[in-house]
Amino acid sequence: MTMKKPGPGDALLVVDVQNDFMPGGALGVKGGDEIIAPINRVIDRWISAGLPVFLTRDWHPAAHCSFAARGGPWPAHCVAGSPGAEFFPALHIPAQVGIVSKATRRSEEAYSAFHGTGLADRLRVAGIQRVFIAGLATDYCVRASTADAMRDGFKVAVLQDAVRAVDVTPGDGARALAEMRATGAEMISTDDLLAALGRGA
Repeated sequence: MTMKKPGPGDALLVVDVQNDFMPGGALGVKGGDEIIAPINRVIDRWISAGLPVFLTRDWHPAAHCSFAARGGPWPAHCVAGSPGAEFFPALHIPAQVGIVSKATRRSEEAYSAFHGTGLADRLRVAGIQRVFIAGLATDYCVRASTADAMRDGFKVAVLQDAVRAVDVTPGDGARALAEMRATGAEMISTDDLLAALGRGA
Protein backbone atom coordinates (compact mmCIF):
# COMPACT_ATOMS: atom_id res chain seq x y z
CA MET A 1 0.00 0.00 0.00
CA THR A 2 1.32 3.45 -0.94
CA MET A 3 1.00 5.97 1.84
CA LYS A 4 -0.48 9.36 1.03
CA LYS A 5 2.29 11.95 0.98
CA PRO A 6 2.36 13.92 4.25
CA GLY A 7 1.36 17.54 3.88
CA PRO A 8 -0.90 20.16 5.44
CA GLY A 9 -3.06 18.40 8.00
CA ASP A 10 -0.25 16.13 9.23
CA ALA A 11 1.88 16.45 12.37
CA LEU A 12 4.81 14.53 13.83
CA LEU A 13 4.59 13.66 17.53
CA VAL A 14 7.82 12.50 19.21
CA VAL A 15 7.12 11.04 22.64
CA ASP A 16 9.42 11.36 25.67
CA VAL A 17 12.91 11.12 24.17
CA GLN A 18 14.43 12.15 27.51
CA ASN A 19 17.63 11.31 29.34
CA ASP A 20 15.98 9.23 32.06
CA PHE A 21 14.47 6.92 29.41
CA MET A 22 17.77 6.29 27.68
CA PRO A 23 19.89 3.22 28.58
CA GLY A 24 21.58 3.97 31.90
CA GLY A 25 18.89 6.48 32.87
CA ALA A 26 16.64 6.28 35.92
CA LEU A 27 14.04 4.36 33.90
CA GLY A 28 16.11 3.32 30.91
CA VAL A 29 14.43 1.63 27.95
CA LYS A 30 16.54 -1.03 26.27
CA GLY A 31 17.50 0.19 22.81
CA GLY A 32 16.03 3.62 23.46
CA ASP A 33 19.09 5.27 21.96
CA GLU A 34 18.61 3.29 18.72
CA ILE A 35 15.60 5.36 17.74
CA ILE A 36 17.42 8.70 17.75
CA ALA A 37 18.89 8.47 14.24
CA PRO A 38 15.65 7.53 12.46
CA ILE A 39 13.68 10.12 14.41
CA ASN A 40 16.23 12.82 13.56
CA ARG A 41 16.00 11.97 9.86
CA VAL A 42 12.23 12.34 9.98
CA ILE A 43 12.35 15.56 12.02
CA ASP A 44 14.79 17.14 9.57
CA ARG A 45 12.70 16.24 6.52
CA TRP A 46 9.46 17.13 8.28
CA ILE A 47 10.69 20.61 9.16
CA SER A 48 12.09 21.07 5.64
CA ALA A 49 8.60 20.31 4.32
CA GLY A 50 7.15 23.02 6.58
CA LEU A 51 5.15 20.56 8.68
CA PRO A 52 4.61 20.80 12.46
CA VAL A 53 6.57 18.78 15.01
CA PHE A 54 5.59 18.32 18.65
CA LEU A 55 7.89 16.87 21.33
CA THR A 56 6.39 15.53 24.53
CA ARG A 57 8.16 15.20 27.85
CA ASP A 58 7.31 13.73 31.23
CA TRP A 59 7.60 16.72 33.56
CA HIS A 60 6.89 15.27 36.97
CA PRO A 61 6.75 17.00 40.34
CA ALA A 62 9.27 15.58 42.80
CA ALA A 63 6.72 13.44 44.66
CA HIS A 64 4.74 12.17 41.67
CA CYS A 65 2.24 9.37 42.30
CA SER A 66 3.96 7.06 39.80
CA PHE A 67 7.16 6.95 41.86
CA ALA A 68 7.88 3.91 44.04
CA ALA A 69 8.32 6.14 47.10
CA ARG A 70 4.64 7.03 46.78
CA GLY A 71 3.50 3.50 46.02
CA GLY A 72 3.75 3.77 42.24
CA PRO A 73 5.37 1.27 39.86
CA TRP A 74 8.41 3.30 38.74
CA PRO A 75 11.63 4.71 40.16
CA ALA A 76 11.71 8.51 40.35
CA HIS A 77 12.29 9.84 36.83
CA CYS A 78 11.92 12.95 34.67
CA VAL A 79 11.49 15.32 37.60
CA ALA A 80 10.73 18.76 36.17
CA GLY A 81 13.88 20.82 35.71
CA SER A 82 16.26 17.94 36.44
CA PRO A 83 18.94 16.69 34.01
CA GLY A 84 17.04 13.42 33.63
CA ALA A 85 13.99 15.27 32.33
CA GLU A 86 15.93 17.04 29.60
CA PHE A 87 15.59 15.89 26.02
CA PHE A 88 18.37 13.54 24.93
CA PRO A 89 21.18 15.79 23.65
CA ALA A 90 21.47 14.03 20.28
CA LEU A 91 17.79 14.62 19.46
CA HIS A 92 17.30 17.32 16.83
CA ILE A 93 15.13 20.09 18.28
CA PRO A 94 14.47 22.85 15.73
CA ALA A 95 13.38 26.20 17.11
CA GLN A 96 9.85 25.88 15.74
CA VAL A 97 8.89 22.61 17.46
CA GLY A 98 6.04 22.59 19.96
CA ILE A 99 6.84 21.30 23.47
CA VAL A 100 4.17 19.37 25.37
CA SER A 101 4.75 18.78 29.11
CA LYS A 102 2.69 15.96 30.61
CA ALA A 103 2.08 14.22 33.94
CA THR A 104 2.68 17.53 35.70
CA ARG A 105 0.19 16.97 38.53
CA ARG A 106 1.51 15.24 41.63
CA SER A 107 -1.49 12.93 42.15
CA GLU A 108 -2.34 12.12 38.54
CA GLU A 109 -0.62 9.66 36.23
CA ALA A 110 -0.69 10.67 32.59
CA TYR A 111 0.96 8.40 30.07
CA SER A 112 -0.78 10.00 27.10
CA ALA A 113 0.44 13.15 25.36
CA PHE A 114 -3.23 14.17 25.24
CA HIS A 115 -3.99 13.76 28.95
CA GLY A 116 -4.47 17.20 30.47
CA THR A 117 -2.11 18.92 28.03
CA GLY A 118 -4.43 20.65 25.59
CA LEU A 119 -2.60 18.98 22.71
CA ALA A 120 -5.77 17.92 20.90
CA ASP A 121 -6.94 21.54 20.79
CA ARG A 122 -3.53 22.73 19.57
CA LEU A 123 -3.66 20.18 16.75
CA ARG A 124 -7.20 21.12 15.76
CA VAL A 125 -6.35 24.82 15.68
CA ALA A 126 -3.44 23.93 13.38
CA GLY A 127 -5.80 21.98 11.10
CA ILE A 128 -4.18 18.62 11.89
CA GLN A 129 -6.06 15.47 10.94
CA ARG A 130 -3.33 12.82 10.99
CA VAL A 131 -0.55 12.27 13.53
CA PHE A 132 2.67 10.29 13.02
CA ILE A 133 3.97 8.99 16.36
CA ALA A 134 7.47 7.88 17.43
CA GLY A 135 9.31 7.67 20.75
CA LEU A 136 9.19 5.99 24.13
CA ALA A 137 7.86 3.75 25.34
CA THR A 138 5.83 1.58 22.96
CA ASP A 139 3.86 -0.17 25.70
CA TYR A 140 3.08 2.91 27.80
CA CYS A 141 3.21 6.49 26.52
CA VAL A 142 3.20 5.66 22.80
CA ARG A 143 0.27 3.27 23.20
CA ALA A 144 -1.69 5.68 25.40
CA SER A 145 -1.01 8.62 23.09
CA THR A 146 -2.11 6.59 20.08
CA ALA A 147 -5.34 5.54 21.77
CA ASP A 148 -6.19 9.07 22.85
CA ALA A 149 -5.32 10.56 19.46
CA MET A 150 -7.75 8.18 17.77
CA ARG A 151 -10.37 8.78 20.46
CA ASP A 152 -10.06 12.50 19.75
CA GLY A 153 -10.70 11.92 16.06
CA PHE A 154 -7.20 11.95 14.57
CA LYS A 155 -5.82 9.34 12.21
CA VAL A 156 -2.60 7.81 13.55
CA ALA A 157 0.46 6.20 12.01
CA VAL A 158 3.09 4.67 14.32
CA LEU A 159 6.72 4.58 13.16
CA GLN A 160 7.53 0.99 14.12
CA ASP A 161 11.31 1.30 13.89
CA ALA A 162 11.32 4.51 15.92
CA VAL A 163 9.70 3.17 19.10
CA ARG A 164 11.02 0.90 21.85
CA ALA A 165 9.27 -0.87 24.73
CA VAL A 166 9.86 -1.18 28.47
CA ASP A 167 8.71 -4.83 28.29
CA VAL A 168 8.11 -5.20 32.04
CA THR A 169 6.55 -8.47 30.95
CA PRO A 170 8.35 -9.87 27.89
CA GLY A 171 6.33 -9.23 24.78
CA ASP A 172 4.52 -6.14 26.09
CA GLY A 173 5.89 -4.04 23.23
CA ALA A 174 4.77 -6.48 20.54
CA ARG A 175 1.35 -6.75 22.16
CA ALA A 176 1.05 -2.96 22.28
CA LEU A 177 1.86 -2.68 18.56
CA ALA A 178 -0.71 -5.37 17.78
CA GLU A 179 -3.30 -3.58 19.90
CA MET A 180 -2.65 -0.24 18.21
CA ARG A 181 -2.90 -1.86 14.77
CA ALA A 182 -6.12 -3.66 15.73
CA THR A 183 -7.73 -0.43 16.89
CA GLY A 184 -6.98 1.39 13.64
CA ALA A 185 -3.47 2.81 13.80
CA GLU A 186 -1.35 2.41 10.68
CA MET A 187 2.07 0.79 11.16
CA ILE A 188 4.83 2.18 8.94
CA SER A 189 8.61 2.52 8.89
CA THR A 190 10.60 5.73 8.87
CA ASP A 191 11.97 4.70 5.46
CA ASP A 192 8.41 4.48 4.13
CA LEU A 193 7.64 7.91 5.57
CA LEU A 194 10.77 9.49 4.15
CA ALA A 195 10.03 7.96 0.77
CA ALA A 196 6.50 9.39 0.90
CA LEU A 197 7.85 12.81 1.83
CA GLY A 198 10.12 12.66 -1.21
CA ARG A 199 7.32 11.89 -3.66
CA GLY A 200 5.26 14.37 -5.60
CA ALA A 201 1.73 15.10 -4.39
